[in-house]
Amino acid sequence: MNPFSVQHIKHTQDITGLSTEDGAKYIAGGTNLIDLMKLQVETPSQLINLSQWEDEQSITEESDHFRIGAMVTNTTLANYAYQKPSLSLLSQALLSGATVQLRNRATTGGNLLQRTRCYYFYDTTKACNKRQPGSGCAALTSMNRIHAILGTSEDCIATHPSDMAVAMMALNARVVLNGHSDGIREIPLRDFYCEPGSTPHVENVLKDDEVISAVIIPKQCNGTQYYRKVRDRSSYAFALVSVAAGLVLKNDTIEKLTLAFGGVGTKPWYPASAIKLLVGTEFSDEVLDLAIDAELADAKVYGSNNFKPDLLRNTFKSVLNSLYEHQRENEDYEGALHEN
Repeated sequence: MNPFSVQHIKHTQDITGLSTEDGAKYIAGGTNLIDLMKLQVETPSQLINLSQWEDEQSITEESDHFRIGAMVTNTTLANYAYQKPSLSLLSQALLSGATVQLRNRATTGGNLLQRTRCYYFYDTTKACNKRQPGSGCAALTSMNRIHAILGTSEDCIATHPSDMAVAMMALNARVVLNGHSDGIREIPLRDFYCEPGSTPHVENVLKDDEVISAVIIPKQCNGTQYYRKVRDRSSYAFALVSVAAGLVLKNDTIEKLTLAFGGVGTKPWYPASAIKLLVGTEFSDEVLDLAIDAELADAKVYGSNNFKPDLLRNTFKSVLNSLYEHQRENEDYEGALHEN
């Protein structure tokens, strides 16, 4: 273990006046960073402990949005979201990930910033451009079953592992960032993550002096919501493919669609092409095929993950059809009540 110092943050004002060393790392729940330190993937000289950050440990509800503090645990957020129909997607996603013990420690901000679970990123004897820029990508020609098919490059095909981020992406979340130079700024989560390109070690737009202080989720009519996660075992495993979706129909026409994919992209994937094709269109199997075809047009497979396009297609269609059937059943039930 390399020696390191620890500095504790209790209030937001402490962050703006913070003096950090080169190689310093923020730590909240520690469910990802501690593992990386044990494996020598991360070797920070300074840890800045955010777990006592009192100002960002609560959830507030305003007239048009929910504000989730960065230090809110995954357990607290899942329990809260479970009681809010418009956040059902978020609760489902959180409860599908990790163990109870990990959810009790993991934080909202830390979950968004967790690093890939790529085998080669974790193994310091293997080439990884994300861990050591310029060293190569061992995943390209080796076992890559869990790796991405969307947003990849010749330098990196690692997926982002977060279930929560996929749900938040679908729910049009915004991230509040707090830093020395720019103060407080707010950006859409869809603009927060970076595709690897030739710089896979740059994973997001967070500046060196910034931290995530909160997540804002607007209140909106998302209809019936469903998060489906396909994995190698039924619990405590990362997604091979996941689909987060919410559907609002009007006379069989898709009026509103909430949608994001996990397990297939180098970042939580917002399927803009599929959404553009679907909204305003009459619901049918044919239009679902056209939509997923459009989204998969630029997909690339690497051998062991050749099954992912078909798995994504089947999962996407199954989720959307389930949402459609659920809405039609609700309409029929409400119609029967009205007649009686």
